[in-house]
Amino acid sequence: MDHSSSRAVAPSRGVIGAYIRVLDRLSVAVAVLAGALLLAGVLAVCHMIFMRYVLGESTIWQTEFAVFSVTGAMLFGAPYVLMTGGHVAVTVLPDAIGGWPRKAMQLVASLVGLGFCAALTYGGWHYLLEAYHGGWTTGTVWNPPLWPALLPLALGITLLTLQYLAEILRGES
Repeated sequence: MDHSSSRAVAPSRGVIGAYIRVLDRLSVAVAVLAGALLLAGVLAVCHMIFMRYVLGESTIWQTEFAVFSVTGAMLFGAPYVLMTGGHVAVTVLPDAIGGWPRKAMQLVASLVGLGFCAALTYGGWHYLLEAYHGGWTTGTVWNPPLWPALLPLALGITLLTLQYLAEILRGES
């Protein structure tokens, strides 16, 4: 879908237009954070390789940090990917039927995605709070608290849910 051409029909005024603009800007800002987390994960892997294979030292935190940061990058990047239409989609049937049936099919798909993400948002925040209040740790040699690793899940899925709503309101579903 050519996302740029349909952006012109998005509501530009009022509460809905303001909501869409705020979510779009927030998605871009969080995508920048996602890029920084991805870079941090790559640097941690490079550090681990250097420590293990060049210096012959053991590593403690690098693997876990890389997993957490790259996973966070994926979760924080998801709203931007949805906003820009960068996700993988099979569009053979919608492209073949066109018109209002296509719009209806896309709306139903967006509503299902919204519902799934809303349920995952609830579960993500519940899990995060449970880990925080329970003082959970990862149980590894490094053993950091678990809640910072779960924060991108709760925040990223929340933003993805809100971005789904923005896309539906934009009329791109």
